[in-house]
Amino acid sequence: MSDISRRLEKAEKYLQRGKPEAALEEFLSALEEDPKNDQVRQTAADLCLAQGRNSEAVPLLSYLFEEQVRTSDPGGISTYKKLAKIAHPAAMQSFHYGQLMVKKDKKEALEAFTLALKGFEKQGQEKHALAAAEQLARLAPTLANLRMVAEKAAYLGDGVTAAENFIQLGILTEQSVPGAGAESFEKAYNYNPASLKAVLYYARNLFSRNAVAECVAVLDRAVSSLESTPELRELYVRALMAARRPRDAEPIAWEMFTHDPKSADSIVSLIGVYIDAGDARAAVALARKLEQHETRAGRLREFITLIHEMTEKRQPAIDFLEYEVNLLNSNNLETEYCRTLGKMFQLYFMAGKYSKAGDALDRNADVDPYEPGHQTRLEMLRGKIDAGQFNTIATRLKSVAVAATTAPTPPTAPESAERETAGEESEPAVLEDFILQAEIYLQYGMRSKAMERLARISKLFPHQEDANLKLHSLYHDAGFTPKYQEAGPPAARAEPPAPAPAVPAPVHAENAVDNFARVTEITRNIYRQASVKNVLFSAVNEIGKHFNASRCVAGLCPLGKPPSAALEYCAPGVKQSDVMAIVKLIGLTQQLAVNGVVNLPNALNAAELLPATEYVQALTIASLLAVPLLDAGEQAGILILEQVTPRQWQQADVVVLKTIADQMVLAVSNARLRTLMKTLAVTEEKSGLLKRSSYLDVLLSEVRRSVQQQTPLTVMLINFGRASLLNREVGEAAVENMMQQMGLTLCSHVRQNDVAVRYDVTTIALLLSDTNEKNAFLVADKMRKVITPAKIPGTDKTPPMTVGIAEAVLQHQFDSADIVTEVINRVENALEMARAEGGNKAHSLAATMQPAG
Repeated sequence: MSDISRRLEKAEKYLQRGKPEAALEEFLSALEEDPKNDQVRQTAADLCLAQGRNSEAVPLLSYLFEEQVRTSDPGGISTYKKLAKIAHPAAMQSFHYGQLMVKKDKKEALEAFTLALKGFEKQGQEKHALAAAEQLARLAPTLANLRMVAEKAAYLGDGVTAAENFIQLGILTEQSVPGAGAESFEKAYNYNPASLKAVLYYARNLFSRNAVAECVAVLDRAVSSLESTPELRELYVRALMAARRPRDAEPIAWEMFTHDPKSADSIVSLIGVYIDAGDARAAVALARKLEQHETRAGRLREFITLIHEMTEKRQPAIDFLEYEVNLLNSNNLETEYCRTLGKMFQLYFMAGKYSKAGDALDRNADVDPYEPGHQTRLEMLRGKIDAGQFNTIATRLKSVAVAATTAPTPPTAPESAERETAGEESEPAVLEDFILQAEIYLQYGMRSKAMERLARISKLFPHQEDANLKLHSLYHDAGFTPKYQEAGPPAARAEPPAPAPAVPAPVHAENAVDNFARVTEITRNIYRQASVKNVLFSAVNEIGKHFNASRCVAGLCPLGKPPSAALEYCAPGVKQSDVMAIVKLIGLTQQLAVNGVVNLPNALNAAELLPATEYVQALTIASLLAVPLLDAGEQAGILILEQVTPRQWQQADVVVLKTIADQMVLAVSNARLRTLMKTLAVTEEKSGLLKRSSYLDVLLSEVRRSVQQQTPLTVMLINFGRASLLNREVGEAAVENMMQQMGLTLCSHVRQNDVAVRYDVTTIALLLSDTNEKNAFLVADKMRKVITPAKIPGTDKTPPMTVGIAEAVLQHQFDSADIVTEVINRVENALEMARAEGGNKAHSLAATMQPAG
């Protein structure tokens, strides 16, 4: 038997005899002979503690603790606690204890790391202090902790750690105060400019602050790196476009597009930047290149829609409009084709290229010779194009033939050198041309040019606005005051002139560009409203502005009863009606509208309005047009247009107003149904989501509405992980709490018209109205960002977000129930495919359903 074995046997006998001191001496002697025997050391330390010999227990426990830390022995936790009771642990011991407690008790680990940090700082051990601070920030990523780590790392020259923590500090600061993270992102970039993450966040911040030049400079080197990320390249493209450098952005944008064909809208935006920069040739070249690509991919119709939407939002270039016209014509899109030709006519006419303006009108008339407004355009060209071209267009329009030898009207004697430049046209024709040009400048946002044209009109035709109501309205709309009015009335005009005969208001209804083409836009806006009040508010404002009416009133009420809801639009400078006037006019016009539309061009003297004479006179209603709001053949309300100046309401006004009135009734009904559906479909109290039992009913209602309105509808399933796996890991209660938070977050970030439904334990369904598949991916990206702060209970991980997307096939030949069944199956398959790709991704599935033969 070895000496150490004999000592241990002897020590055991002493313990059995109740002689712990003698046993301790034997254990200590054995430990001297075998210093690596941790079991003997543990026994010796326990005996020292039992006998109050703390000074001897401290080195034994300290050595034992370090060995247990080195071997990752969980017994180290107990050893540290024993040591802490009899002495102050060293800073490194507290640090190691914190590491052992990270997964067991987060609060105690934080206390240990805090104690270690103070000890290291007191001893001047900055590197160890940084390590402790990093652990603190990892467990409690507060602003103070992140800033402390970042500054310590910067002081020690650890740029990588400093940059990473300054980034996290900036992100956290931005969440509490948007825009407040700029300083942190800049420091992150300065300490580690090689970090692509630091570059991305710093460049994003610069871009958000409109520091475009600095943003481009920061990204230049990073994007050329082989490790450049798609996010960096996308931001670089956006920055280059904002800096009006489309040629530099094009190769990068095109490369990104080839890897993600669904990002065609970025190329279309680049085309728009070319147009804004005045490089129409490059815009056309890129558009043709994109057209070829999308044609091969079978997405030509989507491409055309993007191009048309892009040109609608900006001042068009004639060269690009020529390309767009040919594109629309080759794809038989007659409505858009004619509208674009109308723009070309206006731009060519404004530029003085009357022959090309005539060509545009001729092509437009070839498609639809009966479109309102063609005759007006033709008259604008009289005397400006050769007689042959004029007669060809007139014949196509089935107009009275115009003799080629008709002599032009003798010109008025020039009043100034400027008047001579107007050409050999009559004064009224010159004035009409100037007014038209000013209107076009205003329409396309070219205010400075419009003001120059109005100044010229006031100089060449002083006081003409007194007799020309159209010019007077143009001055008012543009906010233009002639200089002779600013200086006060001249002596010759001291006496007020006799009232000029009433001039009818300009006829806006005969121009399709100003009237019929906007019906779709107006109805789309009112359909987007979520409540009845919002529908009426949007309707009266859109209609009143479109018809240039003094007032527009909409009221909902059955015939013979007071209105349940009524709203009024008033043009600038027009007196607002009081409540009694509105109620009286609504009731009276409803009775008059029993037989159809009420058209009173001379309302002040109309016998029909005698019961409301005091209100008509008080509001100076000179003319009135009212159409009933009919629901299933019964009056549900009235829509009224009022004019304080004489106005002859045209038949086109009546047709358009009746069309919009019909759509208003549908929009009101849909708003009421949607509100009722949300009321009846019980929601989850804590998440705000509709219950699964409401899913089919709501989806069926949304499908019917979308078919009726001809707007897209997309269904999205958002899954936050496998329910069975999450239940095992964190428990059902924690999963339910997480989903309640997800529901509240998503409900606060979707539009009023969108519907969120609790689909299953870990899945939420979103019904996105007026949203196509492409825009649904943008919604998914937005939702992925807003849930980033959320964590899986008990972990620091953000729950995975896997998305399935399916756009409903909205065709009248399909039954609504069939459409719902097909899109439900397809979106579930899309979600499964996204899971199969690895999860945490978004996947869409195109429809394959065909109409029955």
